[in-house]
Amino acid sequence: MTDTPRVVIADDQALVRTGFRMILTADGIDVVAEAADGDEAVTAVRHTRPDVVLMDIRMPGTDGLEATRRILADTGIEPPPRILVLTTYDLDRNVYSALHAGASGFLLKDVTPEQLTAAVRMVRQGDALLAPTITRRLVERFTSPATDPATAVPHRDLAVLTPRELQILKALARGHNNTELAAHFQLSEATVKTHITRILTKLHLRDRTQAVITAYETGLITPTPRRNTPPH
Repeated sequence: MTDTPRVVIADDQALVRTGFRMILTADGIDVVAEAADGDEAVTAVRHTRPDVVLMDIRMPGTDGLEATRRILADTGIEPPPRILVLTTYDLDRNVYSALHAGASGFLLKDVTPEQLTAAVRMVRQGDALLAPTITRRLVERFTSPATDPATAVPHRDLAVLTPRELQILKALARGHNNTELAAHFQLSEATVKTHITRILTKLHLRDRTQAVITAYETGLITPTPRRNTPPH
């Protein structure tokens, strides 16, 4: 992996693409291609093999959701890029569907230049969940948790996690960052990162966003809006 992130921008509005390109290149990020629809995005990714794709979720023709699915399912692109979905509304079912399909996070289109460049660098490294509390709200809105928590049966893969890893997964899914996890569990941030890496590896997940979705969909936790205390 080179020091300079390589990015494809997919958005049907030329002005948006130009603005994002200016912001990214000014911060030393290499924009290797632009696309005006999902088909162009898939082609651009195949030709340029970027680290990150900024993917508008709503485009004419092939939209960002279908493009995300096609890019992440393409075995010819290895490793697949990290995909950041661009959206106007945070609680958007299409955004949730994109996250479920494998997108690594999402950004609102009114994001600041500093937030945009930081997000690209973070998701490229795979070491931070973008906007964790908003992502949690999105998952809580659209996921389908077990109707009876007492009878919820976690996916069998969760059995490979240790009790501490299950605790950390629960807290992670409720939107807590590394600093908060370290403070609550009285661990160093390095140890927290190690636990999270092991969780992702054991469950065959690409990143923390997938871990959040898995925690809800398996019934490991159920929606708990406004609950901000990590579980014991």
